[in-house]
Amino acid sequence: MSELSIRQAYETWGVEEFYQQQGSTYRNPHEAKIGQVLAQGLVDVPRKGLRVLDLACGSGEVTLALRELGWEDIEGIDPYTQQAYLGRTGQVAEGFRFEEIEQGVLWGREYGLIVCSFALHLVERSRLPTLVYQLSWIGDRLMVITPHKRPDIDSQWGWTLVDEFCLERVRSRLYLSTHRNSIIY
Repeated sequence: MSELSIRQAYETWGVEEFYQQQGSTYRNPHEAKIGQVLAQGLVDVPRKGLRVLDLACGSGEVTLALRELGWEDIEGIDPYTQQAYLGRTGQVAEGFRFEEIEQGVLWGREYGLIVCSFALHLVERSRLPTLVYQLSWIGDRLMVITPHKRPDIDSQWGWTLVDEFCLERVRSRLYLSTHRNSIIY
């Protein structure tokens, strides 16, 4: 499914209905660019011993690209695409929704890196602060990959922007948690 047809499906059915219908076969049409963005944006981030969360993992585009780059300890979460993720990565993804993460379902976990690709721009603006604030307590770094300038994460929400670039309309932002600031970028 192309980017245009996904956007049309969002407009026709809404985001949640689209993923309920298409989740088992979903593929991000920007997969190659996602891999390039990860390679460029994480070049200085250590790979060994770093636990990674692939948030809104889709069919595993981020997980597969990170594996190729030498990352090993990767977990996926997505309420709609577990079948597609399992089929491509051989791993089971947890089915938590953003609303559950906002409510603290991941509290107590620790990740050196959280990657959210092509999903945070779909979160309602009123819900975004609580969601990313919760993530700032469980992750040292947050990489947001998006086809838009959105979302813009305010520093009051627990993150400090340390790097940003755009590769052929695919934007990447890397943040450090202000709550888990024992790391040096």
